[in-house]
Order: sequence, then structure tokens, then C-alpha cells
Amino acid sequence: MESSSCHGDTRRSRGRSGGGRGTSGQAVFTAECSHQFHSRGVSDSGSAPNGRPPSSARWRELPSLRSKNSSPRQPPPVALAAPTTQPFFRPMEPRVFDDDDPVDRTPRSMREDQHRGAGAEEASGGRAVALATHCEYSALARDASADDFAVLVHARAPGIAGAAAPRAPLDLVTVLDVSGSMVGTKLALLKQAMGFVIDNLGPRDRLCVVSFSSGACRLMRLARMSDAGKALARRAVESLKAGGGTNIGEALRRAAKVIDERMHRNAVASVVLLSDGQDTYTVPRRGGYGGRDSNYDALVPPSLALDGDGRRSAPVHTFGFGTDHDAAAMHTIAEATGGTFSFIEDEAAIQDAFAQCIGGLLSVSVQELRVDIACVHPGVRVRAIKSGSYASRVDADGRAASVDVGELYADEERRLLLFLHVPRACAANDATRLVRVACAYRDTATGRGRSVAGEDAVVLRPCGAVNTGRSVEVERERVRAEATDGIAAARAAAERGAHAEAVEILRSRQRSVARSAAARAGDSTCLALSGELREMRARVADRQRYDLSGRAYVLAGLSSHAQQRATSRQMVSGGGGGEAETLGGAWTAEESSVALATAGATTSYMTPAMLDMLDRSRRSRELLQRRQQPTQEQNDWSVPSGRSAATETESGLDHHAASSAPVQLSRCRRPRPPTGDSGSRRRPPRAPPSLTAEGSVVLDRRERRRLRPPRLPRAPPSSCSWTDDRLSAVVLLATREPPSSR
Repeated sequence: MESSSCHGDTRRSRGRSGGGRGTSGQAVFTAECSHQFHSRGVSDSGSAPNGRPPSSARWRELPSLRSKNSSPRQPPPVALAAPTTQPFFRPMEPRVFDDDDPVDRTPRSMREDQHRGAGAEEASGGRAVALATHCEYSALARDASADDFAVLVHARAPGIAGAAAPRAPLDLVTVLDVSGSMVGTKLALLKQAMGFVIDNLGPRDRLCVVSFSSGACRLMRLARMSDAGKALARRAVESLKAGGGTNIGEALRRAAKVIDERMHRNAVASVVLLSDGQDTYTVPRRGGYGGRDSNYDALVPPSLALDGDGRRSAPVHTFGFGTDHDAAAMHTIAEATGGTFSFIEDEAAIQDAFAQCIGGLLSVSVQELRVDIACVHPGVRVRAIKSGSYASRVDADGRAASVDVGELYADEERRLLLFLHVPRACAANDATRLVRVACAYRDTATGRGRSVAGEDAVVLRPCGAVNTGRSVEVERERVRAEATDGIAAARAAAERGAHAEAVEILRSRQRSVARSAAARAGDSTCLALSGELREMRARVADRQRYDLSGRAYVLAGLSSHAQQRATSRQMVSGGGGGEAETLGGAWTAEESSVALATAGATTSYMTPAMLDMLDRSRRSRELLQRRQQPTQEQNDWSVPSGRSAATETESGLDHHAASSAPVQLSRCRRPRPPTGDSGSRRRPPRAPPSLTAEGSVVLDRRERRRLRPPRLPRAPPSSCSWTDDRLSAVVLLATREPPSSR
């Protein structure tokens, strides 16, 4: 029974005998929750043998307490048939969340270990991080110096060797908003998206589900996604019900407790937070929506926040669902923990947003990546580093610098822009060696630390004037960094109400991008960045549009560019007017390629693993839509009078004075009400309505009542196939009297 609560130790009771007697001859009580207790433990001061109180559920089997010799032998009790679908019993939360499933440490065969070892040795080039440098100009005059000479450091993570290649298992904690605003379609879409996540996790991955409204609750422990674990997770997700307020701070504290107190640890850990509302418990409103007085840092638990060295326990990837969420709070949480913020404006695209994020988390190949830069020439100095949100350090003398990047997904790239002081060269030097680049990281596939030395950045020093073109790679990154700074400045202007200034800043940056040599050469990254800036201009033009979707769209763009990682945004740049256009439904291959070319610069950071998971999501949604779509025979109701029933009903004419043209049905069959309608009573079968010579339907009073459309629920299920035209036709048919009966 779902109403009964059980506080027994489920894992300890599993090992006991399932009959009416214990292994030691003592009687065993079996409750409705399937927990069993020895008679001595039940009768002894009302406590269980393990020191915990017995189950509060009603007893299902009560064996006799008499001795064996006092009465004849009784037949064993008949075992009750197990239900086909097990209900989800929400267990009591322990004081310490150390009840997580053990990680998979299955020993591998010697042949497999030798293969992996040999592959790791041979893959020092193919399976290692690739480092490259690009100078802004290939040559600099020998008698000239430069104070802001740009050098691009490009790091690329190794790709996925194949489907059977080992990957790091994932510990995932999903924090789901089930407040009152999630009722209806939102909650149904969330359950569908979580079902997709559960299906795509492997048996070595572990999942924990935390729900929150006015409070927070851990629905299930951190369990391995075996067949039994996936079944438990699906039941936990299906048990979600909407109601209450929004307490994001308590939810994140519960997620941090799961991460910190777990007994076992997988190599990769992450938290996914989805909310459609605004926290009113931890951060009270004092400065209006997104007010500067709000202390959003209070929402972030200290154990999840980045430390001074850029290290973290688990990043929090936040998803703003709909247009009523607090985008400033979600962006602050993601920024403080090293995660990304995604804006799900189209609620139907929540599964695609989750799929894109999960595709990256399931392909983490590099951890704790640190890039080291050392100056080679004695006169070269590092002036500044453009590294986005990644922590960078430059020595006091400018001779060395480093950047802490952290995790990289498979095939993911990071671009770091260095600005150097380059002195004049001596007459004997034909080239100047600027900097030497190296990196150190931990390979998640093997768990071992690795070091990679990159190539030195060298610039030629010819005698006399030099006329060389600027590097396309360096110019592209310089334009992107300047555009990111412009987006941040436009956001600050929009927050203080200077929307005209924000539009002008974005227009200026868009012109700079369009005038760059890379954009004129047709570079896809610059073209996408230009479209993104045009989209932002339309969203920050006034306060209404900025509060509705502009703030969330701009913050999602800042999060993507700062992390150089793809975030989900369903709105793409429209036409010349700059109006937004929503991409709804599933995409074909051609539509996907077009969307990736125009959906903004965020798609430039998408990896093959993200695209593959996104394609899986769209194919699964297409399959689900085909299964739920009714057949054409059940959905077609023809009205051959020249005007549709819906048009005639909306015209406002009296149904007695309407046109006398008979309404003919394609079949005289009563439409089936939607599934789940338990209000109608079963009645004996009736004869179909009779037809006059003209073909009009003759309906008596009882027949009209029978054909009255059923009362639809407030949030009709996805399987309901009633359309507006069909309902209007039924209503018109049930209220019209034939001309012969007047």
C-alpha cells in the first residue's frame, strides 16, 4: 500500500527466509511492505532485532505463536502473488548518505589489461591532448617591437576510439523542481526527459534523484543503473507530483550531501538542476527580478563551489525551464560551481537539452588539465591571458603563466589567447622563439596522469618591412573574445535600464565581427556569432522583452562563451527584423545542419558525443509521437456541407436558424472517450441513429445526450486524440434538430 510507511531495514530483511518460519525455528511476521520480523523481535518492547522500530504497515501473514508440540502441524501459509508492477515506496532518509551502491570494480582479464596498456603506450599521440600554437603574424620586422602580440594556444582532447572504448563511469545527481508551477504538461515532459536519461546511462553509472518544492527530498539513493536500478529510478520519477513553493537552496544542499557523503566514488561526478521558478526561501526578493541586492551566492553550498585553484567536487549544470525562472540565480549557481547554464524556452525541447548535457558528461576524457606557458626568449614577457572563466596566473616578472582548465569532453577544444611583449631582435637572429607550451592532466580511461609537451611559438624576424596577413585562427578567437566582452557590457546596461545603449553595444560588436577577415572568408564560427549578436539585440531592445526571455538568453550565451562549451538554446536568429523563431518538433538531417549553422555560436562548441546523443533524443521523440498519434480512420470526421462545423459554430448563428443542409457523418459510430474517463456508467447497447431520406441524422433526446462529448480533464494526457474540429462537429451534431422534426 502506498499509504503505509515502512521504516525497516530493507537490505537486512532481504537475506531472511521468505516462509512463515525463520531459519532458527522462530515465527516470522510478514508485513504488507514485504518486510519480515521474528516474533521475538516484534514482541520485545516493540522494536526490531536490529534496533530499529518495526514496520508501521499492517501484517500480511501472522503465524501461530504456539509451540510445535501443542497442536497438529499446520500447513504452510500460501504465498501471495507478487504484483506485476511494484509501487514506489519512498524510504526514510538516513542521517548520513553513505548508502550508495558500490562502484563497478570488476577485475579485467589479463589479455584486456595488456591490450589497454599497449594501447595507452601506443596512443601517446592519438589518445593524448593535442597542443598547438598560432602566432598573430608569421613574421615581425627585426627592428620592430610589439606590446600586445597575440599568440593562440589551442588544446584538443582525444576523441572516442570506438563504441567499445572504455569511458569513465558517471555519478549523476538530478535535482528536479516539482513546485506548483510544474503541474500538468511541464511535469509530464520532465518525466519523459528523465526516462531518456535513465535509458542512456550504463550499468557502471550511478544516479540519484532529488526533488524539491517547499522542501527537498532524496527519492532514491545513488544507485547503479543496472536493470534493477533503472526500474527503481523509473518508479521514483513516475512518483513525482507537483505542488508547493520553490526552495533551490535546500535542494542544492541535499545534492551536496549526496556528493560529499557517498561511500564510493566514480571518476566523474556532476549535478543537474532544473527549475522553472524563483527561490523565495533562501534568497528573499528585495531588488525586484534579478535585483542587484539578491545574494545568489547563498544558494551555492560551500562544498560545490570552486576553490581558489579552480578545483571542484562536482559542477552544477543548471537549466532554466520556461520564461518564469530566475535566470540570474541559475547563472550564478553554474558560474560558481564550474557548470553551464542552459535556457529551455521551448518546453517541449527539455529532453534535447538533457540529452546534449548527458552526451558530454558520458564522454569526459580529460580531468585536471593544466596548461603551462614559459617564455623562451629572455626579452619576451606575458602581458595578459584571455581564458574566459578558467583561472589563470601570470608570474610577477611575466616569464611564466598557467591556466587551470579542468575537465574536457572527448574531442572538446579550448582556445587561450596570450598577449606578449616582443622586443627587437638582434641582427644575427632570423627568428624569435616566443613561448613554450606544455600541459598535465589525468586520463579518465586509464586513471593515470600524463604530460604533453607542445610546440614552441616562433615568429620570423626578417630585415626590413614585413607585409604578412593575420592568422585566421588568432583573428577568430580575438573577435570572439571581444564579442563576449561586449555581451557582458550590454547585459550590464540592460540591467540598469539603458536598453538603447545595450542595443548599440551589440550592434557595434556585430559590425566588428562582420568586418573581420574570417567572416568575409565565410568562417562558420564568425557567421554564427554575428547571428547570435543580432538575436540578442532583439531581446534587449526593451524591458518587457528583456525580462521575458532576453536576460536568460544573454546569460546562457555568456555561460557558453566563458566555458567554451555548448549550452542549450532553442531560439535561433530570425530574418532581417531580428525576430526570434522557435525550432519545434524533430529535425531531419538537412534541417539539423541548417540549424547548427544559424543557431548561434554556442553550437560551435558541440562535440560529436553531444550531437550523437541529441540525435538519439530526436529519434526517440519521433518514435514516441508515432506511437501516440491516432490512426487517420479514428480521427477523420467529414462535414461535406462546404463549411466546417467549427466555423459555423463560431459564426454566432442560432442553430435552429442555421442552414438546413444535412450534416452527414462518414460513419455513424459513437466516438470513444479519452482513456481514464471513469465518470461514465456502462449502459446497454443502443441502436445507431436512424437516417431520413435526405440523409439527415435523426437524434432523439437520449441520443443527443449519449453523443455529448465527454468532460475533458484539466491537463489531457498525451494519448488523448480529441481535436477542436472534432469536438465542434460533435457539439453541433448533438444540438441540431433535423428540418423534418420542426
